[in-house]
Amino acid sequence: MKRSTIEPEQKALEINLDDKVYGTFSEIGAGQEVARFFFQAGAAAGTIAKTMSAYDKVYSDEIYGPEPSGRYVCESRIYKMLDHEYDLMENRLETERPNTKFFVFADTIAALNYHRTIKGDGWLGLRFQLHPKGAPNDIVLHVKMLDNDTLLQQQAVGILGTNLIYACYKYAHDAELMVQSLMDSLKGRIAIDMIRITGPDFPDLDNRWLSLMLVKHGLSKVAIFDSDGKNQHASEFLYRKSVLVVRGSYRPPTLVNQDMINKSWTQFRNEDVVDPKKSYLLAEITLDNLKGVNGEIDDKDFLDRADLMCAMGLTVAVTDCEQHEKLLTYLKDYKVPKIGLVIGAAPLERLFKFKHEINDGRLLASLGELFTDLVKVYVYPMMQAGSEEMITSKNLPVIEDIRFLYQHLLESGQVVDVEDYDSNLLHIYSKEVLKMVQSDMGDWEKMVPEKVSKVIKEKYLFGFPSEKLEFKY
Repeated sequence: MKRSTIEPEQKALEINLDDKVYGTFSEIGAGQEVARFFFQAGAAAGTIAKTMSAYDKVYSDEIYGPEPSGRYVCESRIYKMLDHEYDLMENRLETERPNTKFFVFADTIAALNYHRTIKGDGWLGLRFQLHPKGAPNDIVLHVKMLDNDTLLQQQAVGILGTNLIYACYKYAHDAELMVQSLMDSLKGRIAIDMIRITGPDFPDLDNRWLSLMLVKHGLSKVAIFDSDGKNQHASEFLYRKSVLVVRGSYRPPTLVNQDMINKSWTQFRNEDVVDPKKSYLLAEITLDNLKGVNGEIDDKDFLDRADLMCAMGLTVAVTDCEQHEKLLTYLKDYKVPKIGLVIGAAPLERLFKFKHEINDGRLLASLGELFTDLVKVYVYPMMQAGSEEMITSKNLPVIEDIRFLYQHLLESGQVVDVEDYDSNLLHIYSKEVLKMVQSDMGDWEKMVPEKVSKVIKEKYLFGFPSEKLEFKY
C-alpha cells in the first residue's frame, strides 16, 4: 500500500505537540534551517531547549574542539557536536525532566557558494532517546544537495532535518520506512549517500543493509561499507586517492574473484601515474547483479554476499550504476586522480555491444564519457566455450562498426589485460559453485578462498545445508 507523505510543517508540529520529546538544535552553515521549521510550526517551546550556530571557526573550535584535517564539513565534526550538546542536555536537564526523551540535532553544511565552486553537501546527525532515562541512539548521514540555488538548498536542509527527527520518533520500529521517509518532499533535490544507525534500540540492525536501502530506494546511486561492516562516506577515505573498482556478483566469491582482485590491484598500484600509498580498492556490486530471476532483491542473499566480501577484507560499493559512467561521475567529486575499472572479457564484450545498440549516431561521444584520461580498463580473460582458447582484450570479438574505436583504445593503453592471471582457475564459475554449495555436493571448497568456505559453513550462507555440517568441539 502506498504511504501518504506528510508535509514537513505537519511533521514539525506533531513533534512540537509531543510533550515527551525535548532537545537542542546546533547548526553550522546554511542557516538555522531545521530549527526554523520547528519555530514556524508553532508550540516550539515544548520541544526546543536551545538553538545555536557557531559560524566562526575560532568560536566553533572553542566549543567543539579543532579539526586536525582543517575541514569542518566532515564526519568527525558531527560526532563532536552530538557529544558536546548531548552531555549538556543530560547535565542540565536530566533531573528537571525525568520523563522526557531527549534529543540533539546537529548539522554541518556547505551550501552552494557565490562562485559555485562548492556544489553543496553536508552531514546531519541526531542523538535521541526512545525511552526516558534510556541510553541514546545515533543516526548520522551525509547529504549531497542537488538544487542549483543557495536558498533552495537551505530549504532542503530544513526539510531533511525535519524528516530525520520525525522518522526517528515515529518510524523507529521500521528502519526501511525511516530511510524512505527521509526523502519526503525532497525527490530530485537531495541525495543521501551514507547513513549509519547505532544504539540500544537497534541491536539487530545491519548497517550494510541500510546501504542497500539507500540505493534500492533511489536515495543515492552509491553507498559504501568497509570490511568491518561499517557504512562509510567516500569523502572520508577516497579524497584525492586513485581508485580501483572490481565489479562482480560475488555469489559466492570464488578463487577467480580473488585472483582478479589480487592481480589487478598489484598491476594498478604499479602504474607510473598511481601513488600506491594513495590508492584504494573497491569491490562493486550493482543492483542489477543483486536482482533474482523475478527482478526482486533478496535482502538475505545480499547480506550473505556482504558477509563473504567482508571476510575477504574488501570495502564494498553498492551501486545503481550499471552504466559505469554514473560511478565515474560519483568518484570524480572526490578529485580522484586515476580510476581503474576491472572488467571480465565477457562483460566488456556486452558493454561494447550495448553502447552500439543504444547510441546510434552518438557512439563516439558515449565511449568518450567512459574512456576519459582518468580511466583505465583492466580486462580479465575468459575461457572460450568448448575450447582451450583464452579470450583477452587482444582477441575480444567486437562489432565491426566499432572495431576501429576499440583498436584505438588498445593502442592508447586505455584497455589492457590483467597480467599474470592464473589460467588454471578459469574453469570456475560462480553459478556452478553456488549450486554445489546449496547441495553440498562436489569439491566447492576448493573453488573458493578458505575464508569464504569457512564463513559459508559457519553461517549456513546461500542455503548451505546445515544438517550436513559436522561441528568440531
